[in-house]
Amino acid sequence: MKINRRILYPTLALMAVCCFGGGDWLQFRGTDNASTSDETGLPITFDETTNVAWKVPLPGRGPSSPIVIGNQVVVTCSSGAKQDRLHVLSFNATSGKLQWHRQLWATGHVTYHPFGAIAAPTPACDGQRIFAFYSSNDLACFDLHGNLLWFRGLSFDYPTARNDTGMASSPTAFANTVVVQMENQGESFAAGLDSATGETRWRIEREHDAMWCSPIVLRGKAPEQDIVLLQGRSHLTAHDPDSGKELWDYEAPCHSIASGVAADGCIYLPAEGLHALQYEPGAKNVEPLWIEDRLRSSNASVVVYDGRVYTIKSPAILTCADVTDGRKLWELRLTGPQWASPVIADGRLYCVNHAGLVQVVELGEEGRLIGTSQLDGPILASPAVAHGAIYFRSDAHLWKVANH
Repeated sequence: MKINRRILYPTLALMAVCCFGGGDWLQFRGTDNASTSDETGLPITFDETTNVAWKVPLPGRGPSSPIVIGNQVVVTCSSGAKQDRLHVLSFNATSGKLQWHRQLWATGHVTYHPFGAIAAPTPACDGQRIFAFYSSNDLACFDLHGNLLWFRGLSFDYPTARNDTGMASSPTAFANTVVVQMENQGESFAAGLDSATGETRWRIEREHDAMWCSPIVLRGKAPEQDIVLLQGRSHLTAHDPDSGKELWDYEAPCHSIASGVAADGCIYLPAEGLHALQYEPGAKNVEPLWIEDRLRSSNASVVVYDGRVYTIKSPAILTCADVTDGRKLWELRLTGPQWASPVIADGRLYCVNHAGLVQVVELGEEGRLIGTSQLDGPILASPAVAHGAIYFRSDAHLWKVANH
C-alpha cells in the first residue's frame, strides 16, 4: 500500500461483498436514519438467562451505535488513557463470535468530555464498505472482511476543526459518497468524500458553532434522487450528496444534538419545538405545515411511526402527537435521563436510559409501559434492530436480544 498523511489507497480491489438487504441497519438510526424497523416478535423483557442470544465484551468505550450488515454486527470503540486507540470490530450476528478486529491510532485531536469517548460517531455502510468515523476526525474505510481500503486524517487538512467536548456527528452513506458534518467553533464544514477512494468530492462552509447532530438521508424514488439534509444552528439545508450543491434552505433555530427525521414526504425538525415541513421532490424550498412549541426534544432524536410523531423531553417525558397538525395525543413519564435515540418496531417503542434501563412502550391510543430490563450502564448508544433481534451496546458490552 502507498501511504501518505491524507489518504491511504489500497493496492487490492474491493473484496467479495456479503449479502445484505432491507432488514439491515446500516448507519445511525437505521439505513434511512428513521429509527424504525419492520421487524416483529422482538422480546419485551430479557435478562442474563432469558432472550439474550449472546453478550460479548468490548475492548473500549463509545457512544457509537452498532450497525448490522447481513450476518455481521459492526461496532467501534476507543481505548487508552487518551482514548486515542481506535477499534473497529465485527461479530457474527448468529453466534456473537468475533470475526475481525482492526485497530488504528488517532491522528487528530482527542479532546473529549469524560461523559463520552472518541468513538462517538456511529459507523455507516453502503453495502460494500464500512466507514468508521471518530471524534478525532479520523475516517477509515474497510471492506466487509475488515481490509483497510483508505484512510483520511481530516485533522491534517483542517487542524482547528474541533470543540471542547468532542465531535459526535455520524457519517451518512450514499451510493457514491459518504457525507460528514463537522460543525464546530473552528474550521466548520460539511464534506462529501468519494466512497471508493476517500478523495474529497465537495466541501462547503458551515456555521462556526458546535453541533452534534448527524446528516439525514432523504430518499428519492431512485437512489440518484436521494438528498442529504444538514441541520445547523440556525437553518436546515438540503444538498445533492454527489456535488454538495445546495437545493434549499429553511431558517430555524435547530437543536444541536437531537436529529430530525424524514418520513412520508415530510421532514420533522427539532428546533424551538418541532417543525413539520412539507417536501416535494425537485422543489426549491420546503413549506412548514405546522410548528408546535410543546413538542420539544432533549437529546433523543425524533421518531415518526404510523401517522404519529414521538419526542422525548426532559425529564424523560415521551410525547406522542398527530403528524397532520402536531396535536398532542398523550404523554408518558419514563425513567431517565435519556441520551440514546429510541427505536420503534412492531408497534412498540424501545428506549434505553443512561443507567442501562431498557423501557418498552406499547403504542396506541395511549402509551403503556409493558416491559423493563436492565443492562450494565452507562449507555449513550442508540439500539439497532435487524433480522429478528435488537442490539444494545454500553462501554463494556454488546448484546443481541432475541426470542429463542
